[in-house]
Amino acid sequence: MITIRVPCSSANIGPGFDVIGLALSIWLELQVEITQVGTLEASLNCAITYEGEGAEEVPLEADSNLITRTALYVLRCHGQRVFPKETKVHIINPIPLGRGLGSSGAAVVAGVLLGNEVGKLGLSKARLLDYCLMIERHPDNVAAALYGGFVGTYLNDLSPEDTERKEIPLSEVLPAPAGGHDTGNNPPEPPIGIGHYMKFPWAKEIKAIAIIPQFEVATAKARSVLPTSYSRADVVFNLQRIALLPVALGKSPPDAEQIYLAMQDKVHQPYRKELIPGLPEILQSVTPKSHPGLCGICLSGAGPTILALATGNFDAIAKVILETFAKKGIKCDWKLLEPAEDGSTVSYS
Repeated sequence: MITIRVPCSSANIGPGFDVIGLALSIWLELQVEITQVGTLEASLNCAITYEGEGAEEVPLEADSNLITRTALYVLRCHGQRVFPKETKVHIINPIPLGRGLGSSGAAVVAGVLLGNEVGKLGLSKARLLDYCLMIERHPDNVAAALYGGFVGTYLNDLSPEDTERKEIPLSEVLPAPAGGHDTGNNPPEPPIGIGHYMKFPWAKEIKAIAIIPQFEVATAKARSVLPTSYSRADVVFNLQRIALLPVALGKSPPDAEQIYLAMQDKVHQPYRKELIPGLPEILQSVTPKSHPGLCGICLSGAGPTILALATGNFDAIAKVILETFAKKGIKCDWKLLEPAEDGSTVSYS
């Protein structure tokens, strides 16, 4: 059996919009078996079973599930039209969907790894990142999920010829299938070196409190509320902070006040407050002075999850955020997470 494990991720971490990502310790897992007996009656030779978050809504057909659609794209780029005979994929997913914890990024990374393994392609990790970025155009999430830890990223410009072929599946528009069509032609392989990443140090004392509201915010909707242009002052505000943030979060012992100030943002969080009731109050009222142990607080990705970085006092910090959401009639779960430094793994048994 092949076991593929991919961590969830939190993008932006305040000012690092579409730049900074952090892999965290909730793991998507695939358990894959290939018997090659040839008696399985399943679409594209792949039978999918699923347990975990979103079990009632996640499609189980190989040509519509994001993980297997991604794997098929990788396989078809290498002349393999379908999965090997008798491929069985069991998906165990504890990552909440549509909550700003990189569920689609994890699915894309898992799918690329699945295609690489069942197709026996032997792609390098850098090349795997290229395939991920053809489908999920947010390098902060996929680089964190693939490589692990705390990363900075950038994405090279791609031409329409590289990105608009309908054989390429796109993660942004799920759950409705889009792209990934089998036209009979091999899909375009990704250009080499689409995106790049750098792993930053992370202070061992800092853990992540994830407050997860029980409602979803679609990434496309969260992006639609952002302006098409920004003032110079707001851009400079974020640039100043993103220049300091990686150093501040890698410094041991952490300087809570420095981290808190470096995690301020004027590019995306102010515009998403209408989508997430209670967001302004939480970001303004939960501080290192009011709650010792807190280092910084931000929206996780597009939200609605709130990420509070802290060195202690975890229960009290979580409680005050939960209470603020409760006043708005919003129920939440919370988890105490750590950086997933090793990123994605593949093992055989």
